[in-house]
Amino acid sequence: MGILANAFTWWNGASWGTMINSRRNGEEVGRDEAGNIYFRHRKDPKRRWVIYAGSNDASRTPPGWNAWLRGTIDDLPEKGLPPRRKFEQAPQPNLTGTMAAYRPGGSLAANRIRPASTGDYEAWKPE
Repeated sequence: MGILANAFTWWNGASWGTMINSRRNGEEVGRDEAGNIYFRHRKDPKRRWVIYAGSNDASRTPPGWNAWLRGTIDDLPEKGLPPRRKFEQAPQPNLTGTMAAYRPGGSLAANRIRPASTGDYEAWKPE
């Protein structure tokens, strides 16, 4: 699919129109580890946007770049934020709908046996 898929779909990265507009009116300011490309408008630097590498999912934007996109910080994340500390975990995208999503013990998809009822539930009865 590749390049042709982007010609007709917006959910799989940028369409051709978005790429042309971004290159014409925007200035590329950086890329993150996932390959997302960040832009700011040439005439109005407060206008900022991202072109995702792959599916358009905002949860795939790292926290530092998210802060830059929203205008929380003015400098790029490398300059405007302190370096990541050793105890901080790397950010993860939203895993809902994937096989890595959280499934509680009673879930049918968890492939575990649901614990027996403890009898502490009392049904509501209208009076």
